[in-house]
Amino acid sequence: MISRFLISAAALSLLGAAPQPAYAQAKEKCYGVVLAGENDGLSDPERNKAGSATVDYQGNAWVLVDADRCLSITLPPMADGTPRRGALEPLDRDRPED
Repeated sequence: MISRFLISAAALSLLGAAPQPAYAQAKEKCYGVVLAGENDGLSDPERNKAGSATVDYQGNAWVLVDADRCLSITLPPMADGTPRRGALEPLDRDRPED
C-alpha cells in the first residue's frame, strides 16, 4: 500500500514539473486593436461582453493577447494619418456614437 502511495506521489510531482503548454502563456487585455464584433469584452461594465464592439479598433474594446505583445501590434493609421496603437488601458478613440 505504501509503495502505491509513493508511486502516485512521484507521478503527481512529475506532472507538476512538466512544461506549460503554449496556450497557458501569460495573457493581457489589449485595447483598440480588434475589428468590430471580434472583441473579448469592453471596459464599459454595462456592455462588457464578447463580440459587442461595433467599430473597428474601438478604444474601449479589448482582446486577450500574449503578454508584452499589445504595444507592438501593427495597426492601420487613423483617418487623419495619426498612428493607431494598442494600449493596456481603455482609449478615448474610435468609439461608437451613443
